[in-house]
Amino acid sequence: MNGAAFSLLALLLAAIGLYALSLRIAVPYPILLVLGGMAIGFVPGMTQVRLSPEVVLQVFLPPLLYHAGYYSTPRELRRHFRPIALLCFGLVLVTAAAVAAAGHYVAGLSWPVALALGAILSPTDSLAATAIASRLGVPRRVITLLEGEGLFNDATALVLFRVTVAAVVAGTGSFDAGRALEQFTVGTAGGVLVGLGAGWLVGELRARTSDPVVGVTLTIFGAYAAYHAAEHFGFSGVLGSLVCGLYLGWRIPAVATPASRLLGKPVWQMIVYLLSAALFLLLGLQLRPMLAALTDFRAVDIVVVAALLAAVVVLTRVAWMLLVPHMLPRAERLVVGWSGMRGAVSLAVALALPVHTASGAPFPDREAVILLAFGVVLATLVVPGITLPILIRATRVARTDGGDGDAEARARLTATEAAMVHLEQLVLRDGLDQRTVGRLEDVYRYRRDELANRAGVLQDAAHRQRAERAASLELVDVQRHTLLRLHREGAISTDVLHRIQREFDLQHALLLANPDGGRREPPGFHGDRASWRGWVSRR
Repeated sequence: MNGAAFSLLALLLAAIGLYALSLRIAVPYPILLVLGGMAIGFVPGMTQVRLSPEVVLQVFLPPLLYHAGYYSTPRELRRHFRPIALLCFGLVLVTAAAVAAAGHYVAGLSWPVALALGAILSPTDSLAATAIASRLGVPRRVITLLEGEGLFNDATALVLFRVTVAAVVAGTGSFDAGRALEQFTVGTAGGVLVGLGAGWLVGELRARTSDPVVGVTLTIFGAYAAYHAAEHFGFSGVLGSLVCGLYLGWRIPAVATPASRLLGKPVWQMIVYLLSAALFLLLGLQLRPMLAALTDFRAVDIVVVAALLAAVVVLTRVAWMLLVPHMLPRAERLVVGWSGMRGAVSLAVALALPVHTASGAPFPDREAVILLAFGVVLATLVVPGITLPILIRATRVARTDGGDGDAEARARLTATEAAMVHLEQLVLRDGLDQRTVGRLEDVYRYRRDELANRAGVLQDAAHRQRAERAASLELVDVQRHTLLRLHREGAISTDVLHRIQREFDLQHALLLANPDGGRREPPGFHGDRASWRGWVSRR
């Protein structure tokens, strides 16, 4: 086996092992990936690699950005627009300036290079923070704030990054604020329009295909098409992919087939994880050659400066959250302030630094900037990531509104009641025999009563045979349409929509898998995800 093949197998094994370990010890996988990436570069026999900056931007970023947009909730983002905007614009610029000042005066980087480092480290990655916060039951508005910030601060940071890098590459050595504002305005407007156009096109194509493989492949196409089309016209590819994801996250639940939705979620989870793992682990393979290539810095200098920059990043964020007016209680602001972890996007942008300037000279301090970025990502993921649960418990930040749980129970109950009303219409329209009607009524009455008990009311909810199967499929569709209406009206969040819709899709797939009749729903099924998975696994 040659060195390249060995390295590839080792990376795949590391990716599998780290994800399995993250599930076992209940630690968000980005934390383990950054630690694994740091260690893997020093494994004997690993082949040294150098990622092309173009590959990083054009291959890694679009799916990561699209996926973040798809699982966001536009209505909640709009509701919390002011604090999200303050974080996405104000805090990004303040953080970039603070990091640049530290990089210039402490590490001796030139101002344009220091500003590029500030742009790299200014956007947050909300994945680890929201995973921890959701598990510990913090208010939904805190999670929305973190998701919204992580969604849009990339655009601000990347515009700043491009302007500063362009100054270094061109050899001007100056930062043009007017040019940056112009690029941001034009790039933002154009990126949004291209993203909407790409999303509309993919949505129309999705509505015209029932094949799940084609449907999911179209979403992958949309992520890349939005990014590259926007970049082709000189707009923001970041916003192109984000807006395409936002649009399709709103449109696809209504137009995609159940089979497409069931296939899409695990496929996208795998894509995002593999890309994130590849970024962290491939960077690990570059650590040794980068350290060897350092001229003006020693390894100990990198560690000290990275620790200082991480402190600047964290303290700037905490101070911003405590001093700048926000529409959050003080304890929640402290939790948001401590949740500013950096992740895959910062690494991708760092690796996208050009190798040479326009004159052909090496890009100044490129290796040092990448290593410093990796060090800050490591510090901000590991330290806040491990201590955030302690802070959440200490500040007693907990949901007082029932969170998504109450809304989810009410949505299930409303959808079930809509199916029972439609069952009466089916009896008149299709003349179902009394035995079939009785079984279906028993199923949905039992389910309604179980859900009503959890929602604070008293009421009840099953399926069989060819006529029964057709009726059951129609009732599932009615529930799905009711669920979409509740989402459009703002009664439930996108998370609740996807959770319940997945169960309806599973019911739909199970009914289709039994052409001679559906299976009766056992008394052990209570309408929730755990019961459904247990029931399916027993069959």
